[in-house]
Amino acid sequence: MGRKVTVATCSLNQWALDFEGNLRRILQSIEIAKSRGAKYRLGPELEISGYGCADHFYESDTLLHSFQVLKELLESPVTEDIICDVGMPVMHHNVRYNCRVLFLNRKILLIRPKMQMANNGNYRELRWFSPWNHLRKVEDYVLPRMIQETTGQETVPFGDCVLSTKDTCIGTEICAELWSPRSPHIQMSQDGVEIFTNSSASHHELRKAESRVNLIRSATSKGGGIYLYANQKGCDGDRVYYDGCAMVAINGDIVAQGVQFSVNDVEVISATLDLEDVRSYRGRENHPHLESEPKPCYRVRVNFSLSDVDDVHLPVHQPVEWCFHTPEEEISLGPACWLWDYLRRSGQAGFLLPLSGGVDSASSACIVHSLCVLLCRAVEDGNTQVLDDVRRVVGDSTYRPTQPRELCSRIFTTCYMGSENSTEDTRTRAKDLAREIGSTHMTINIDLAVRSILGIFSAVTGKWPQFGVNGGSRRENLALQNVQARVRMVLAYLFAQLSLWSRGRPGGLLVLGSANVDESLTGYFTKYDCSSADINPIGGISKADLKNFLFYCVETFQLSSLRGILTAPPTAELEPLKDGQVSQTDEADMKMTYSELSVIGRLRKISMCGPFSMFCKLIHLWKDLLSPVEVAQKVKHFFWMYSVNRHKMTTLTPAYHAESYSPDDNRFDLRPFLYDTRWGWQFRCIDSQVSQLETKVQNQ
Repeated sequence: MGRKVTVATCSLNQWALDFEGNLRRILQSIEIAKSRGAKYRLGPELEISGYGCADHFYESDTLLHSFQVLKELLESPVTEDIICDVGMPVMHHNVRYNCRVLFLNRKILLIRPKMQMANNGNYRELRWFSPWNHLRKVEDYVLPRMIQETTGQETVPFGDCVLSTKDTCIGTEICAELWSPRSPHIQMSQDGVEIFTNSSASHHELRKAESRVNLIRSATSKGGGIYLYANQKGCDGDRVYYDGCAMVAINGDIVAQGVQFSVNDVEVISATLDLEDVRSYRGRENHPHLESEPKPCYRVRVNFSLSDVDDVHLPVHQPVEWCFHTPEEEISLGPACWLWDYLRRSGQAGFLLPLSGGVDSASSACIVHSLCVLLCRAVEDGNTQVLDDVRRVVGDSTYRPTQPRELCSRIFTTCYMGSENSTEDTRTRAKDLAREIGSTHMTINIDLAVRSILGIFSAVTGKWPQFGVNGGSRRENLALQNVQARVRMVLAYLFAQLSLWSRGRPGGLLVLGSANVDESLTGYFTKYDCSSADINPIGGISKADLKNFLFYCVETFQLSSLRGILTAPPTAELEPLKDGQVSQTDEADMKMTYSELSVIGRLRKISMCGPFSMFCKLIHLWKDLLSPVEVAQKVKHFFWMYSVNRHKMTTLTPAYHAESYSPDDNRFDLRPFLYDTRWGWQFRCIDSQVSQLETKVQNQ
């Protein structure tokens, strides 16, 4: 009857400017799709060049090499007899576009440019690309000579068009177009397009996957149709992690689901579906003739079928229930996969982490442990790419990891850097956690280094600073804390460079950071201290989520030592002990709790609140906890801390992006770093509002 189609979509771990590797992974995905009987293969956004090329998109080299890769794809026997849909940058009339190129049997069928750009948060597409603003308009694109020699074509259709095969019609969406209120699939479905495709480079954020799945379900439940979603995965050279989730949906149901987090470079999802189910659904649920008549889609016709004449025997895929990860699982898996890509692509031999015995550094350590679990499972499942990468990292061509703890001992070094202000409790907690996860652990005393630096200062000035408890000023107290923190950074890099050398092994270690998003928001860390690292797996995660993650690790990985870490009060241990006990805690220093910071952080970034509007919202949110005067004090103190310390964001360690209120000023949070810390006008508005509220209460 010729009505059942087998289609394939994929998640690829592409890397910006890795044209050779990107080509290899694209070909592998096409080969897998064909082996499953697929006649159409969809790949991620800008998969040929890699999505994260940033200002490299300005370079003519990037365009040239992308076409060279396209030529290799056109000429490869792997791409025969299957419609291949690949992503690459294309220049048309001296304008750069983010495009899909569809080809079949050495012929380019069409080039479809992106029409609605992603230009918020981590995305800056309008910096490099222009949107195709010409609805239903198609022009001739003159192919480069190297492509003309391969295809025998001089021009191909370029613009807002769809592909019409002998048995169905396929329409394209690209990433952000799905999220837009003017999604192309709406008008395409009214014009009879039955298969929609979406190639994305959509990054991971905690709790985001459900929104993505619901959008695709909605797209096909409203107008009927088949929807293929492809996404990049992995770290392609920046702070974000692309989290896969390739899927196929029909008429509001998901019928094939890819994984969200994986160390596999290539994942292909395929499904066999019945076009008559789409037609029946539309006939029952929709009445296109009653809708306002849309402008017809420009159809590019191809003499090719996705279905076979004899397909009665083919079973179709049935709906599946999407299995969403909990936030704790997302923290365990996402940053771990991101660290793996960074490690194997950086050419280093492992990680070094200053392990303090607190929640934050313990979270970074547990993420590395989770990575070791993932790698051992992948090797056990026969992933030769992971095995080759592990062997290259550890410098042993015969090594085969089987136990996470043993692998951890090879790629992970932890060190407790204590001082006279440290407690035995934190030293023991760090040692116990290191033993449970299997890291190579060291205990280092920094007092000698601190005294040496203070001795240099004293020799020059004739003065020796004192802690506040010993009569010193606030400036002295802060300087003495900072020198301890900065000494730890220097020692961390020294041991990262030479600890493997001291053991007779080649290579160096990447220094891991452990400052959470709330501490970064307020600047509650010393500039150039041990929070200054090569990369930070938890820099975009809140303290509250990290605590829940550690509870998860207690049960999932059987790390009982985390219980003591979770019950201990967060402290920097930079001031003298009182009767052998900690006298300094983070929340007391910051004058606000971590849970309060999470609320404030979301209002500042997500709700775009300044001091006054934040106060106006918080007096209602916190009305059962704080008076308007107390709310005003919290808001003023936060904005004072934020503005005094905002300059620290310019040196913030590159961190895994996991939270939508991240203060990272590199790409995500484009605010100044030099403020008037008095906030005169804004704070007067708050004071005036407090006065009015108090007067109103008195008059009641």
